[in-house]
Amino acid sequence: MLKQRIITALVLLAILLPALFYPAPEPFVGVVLVLIVAGGWGWGRMNGLGQPGAFALAGVCLLMCGLSWWAGWLVQPLPILWVVAGMAWVLGGAALLRAGVSGWSAIPAAVRCVGGVLALWLAWLAVGQARFMGVNFLLSVLALVWAADIAAYFAGRAFGLKFTSRKLAAAISPGKSWEGVWGGMVAVVVMALVWQAIDASTGAAVPSFFSRMAGAGVWLVVVSAVFLAAMSVVGDLVESLIKRSVGVKDSSGLLPGHGGVLDRVDALLPTLPLAMMLVNLVPQ
Repeated sequence: MLKQRIITALVLLAILLPALFYPAPEPFVGVVLVLIVAGGWGWGRMNGLGQPGAFALAGVCLLMCGLSWWAGWLVQPLPILWVVAGMAWVLGGAALLRAGVSGWSAIPAAVRCVGGVLALWLAWLAVGQARFMGVNFLLSVLALVWAADIAAYFAGRAFGLKFTSRKLAAAISPGKSWEGVWGGMVAVVVMALVWQAIDASTGAAVPSFFSRMAGAGVWLVVVSAVFLAAMSVVGDLVESLIKRSVGVKDSSGLLPGHGGVLDRVDALLPTLPLAMMLVNLVPQ
């Protein structure tokens, strides 16, 4: 399993990194589009559509992303869309976690399919806009999610249940603890402040997400980092809730050793649109 994970990760990095740092944004946006379409296929399978239905859902993802690209939405400000998307993730995520594992099956299948496609489309659109804004901006958002996840893992292993008697969401993801969440938040706050300071000292041509937040004060750097870290946990928990409800360990076996695309991007699905929402709300 470890060997498979390493090989798959190396192959993905060999594809993603050259595309990310290519001078033009289009190659990276195109690679992410392939992943999002694969995520749509995995979403269809998780919701019991069978192969034809899963491929149809992947086709809908491809069509929506392609039309958005053709319409020029990757380079257009879309403040209303991002506010609506952000509110939907905050309110919808809270409602899903409150309802628990049993609540997922009560949602009509059509609503589940549409919601998944919209979440994937919004994530792709957010990635595309972020890449057009600059590599430093996109990387700062991605790094925030990665730092929160890695720090939460190690903090949970080291301090889990030592300061609290309850797990974060025992019925959804028994391995997660509140100590892990707090450790992740501390890590992202430190990273955000350091990243913003480096931007300021080097005069970065492309400001990071944290530098854009710093325009309204350092306090907003801290608040926004904690908020996005919290929502990355929500994204992770929502996917875990869905997998438990439908009785699967992974969304698919498309990525050997890693499961499916959704298993790798679950924390990014809410975080990327919310980052775009904050950028559009804070005066630059």
